[in-house]
Amino acid sequence: QVQLVESGGGLVQPGGSLRLSCAASGSIFSNNIMGWYRQAPGKERDLVASIANRGTTNYADSVKGRFTISRDNAKNTVYLQMNSLKPEDTAVYYCQYNNYFRIFWGQGTQVTVSS
Repeated sequence: QVQLVESGGGLVQPGGSLRLSCAASGSIFSNNIMGWYRQAPGKERDLVASIANRGTTNYADSVKGRFTISRDNAKNTVYLQMNSLKPEDTAVYYCQYNNYFRIFWGQGTQVTVSS
């Protein structure tokens, strides 16, 4: 089993920034992908960004140039730096851990972008 603990969500004005963190614990495999997904009300859960243990990243087109994903393998932690936030970024953000055998999800953290 893998446990994921997310932090860093909240309310921010348009144009502002937030940093999300997700710490993984438990049966951590050396080869894995960690990422962030988001789900707005009435919509599907979509990929925001992911990063493999060797550093390969992938971003949704809607966040390229504004969001940056990074990770600290020693701490089994992934970060999502979100800049230039827009109201359409409002969603519940979920951390995902994928060890190529199973996928684990965090509980989610709310991000609200509003003036």
